Amino acid sequence: MKKAGLIVLLLIGFVVIFDKLIMPFYISQGRVKVVPDVLNLDYEDASERLRQVGFEAIKSYNVKYLSQIDSNIVLSQMPEAGTEVKPGRKVYLVVNKREKPAFFMPDLLGRAEFDARQLAYRMEMVIQDIQSTPITTPEMDGRVMSQSIPAQTIVKSGTAFSLVVGRYQAPTEGAKTIAVPNVLGMSLAQAQQVIADAALPMGKITTEYSSLLVPNTVISQRPGVGTLVSADQPIELTVVVMPE
Repeated sequence: MKKAGLIVLLLIGFVVIFDKLIMPFYISQGRVKVVPDVLNLDYEDASERLRQVGFEAIKSYNVKYLSQIDSNIVLSQMPEAGTEVKPGRKVYLVVNKREKPAFFMPDLLGRAEFDARQLAYRMEMVIQDIQSTPITTPEMDGRVMSQSIPAQTIVKSGTAFSLVVGRYQAPTEGAKTIAVPNVLGMSLAQAQQVIADAALPMGKITTEYSSLLVPNTVISQRPGVGTLVSADQPIELTVVVMPE
């Protein structure tokens, strides 16, 4: 027992001496360095700062793409800031995932506006605008009638799109109505022909830039698909054009 106690005392003494004498001397000789804080810096600036104090920066990527965060900003570092390590140590800097994830645009037609908003939030997409259109079908009140990007189109996280939501209005007695045809995804010429065949007049045609969608494709219509309108109701279209 005495021998064991003596060993314990010697170990404690060694730890105290190492902590109070040897380690400070080791540090004073420049054999360890403190890792600087480079969080939230641009990767190039962070790498240069580490190099200046004797460390090597290694870039790595976050496992998930984070929308609205620059791909060159340092999100985390290992070892952490303030850690004492040997000079020349590699410091791993994590930046945003390089590419936005791509996926198919969901079909939102017929969904309740709340459900469409929630789905867009979960998929990290941005609803740029929600327009309303009068409908005479109570079951479609508050539901999506059309979407600016057709379903199954390949899009990326952060993509912005618009919706048209139906708002119920009781039909006028004796008034003739026509159901608005679905021209989403058609070329402009095809859409114009379909609208003419439905005996409806063409309304304003607007353009929207996109590098992902096929040029001259209809991506939005107003009033929305299936809306019952009078014979003089113009149909407005939004068509894709390539960025200049």
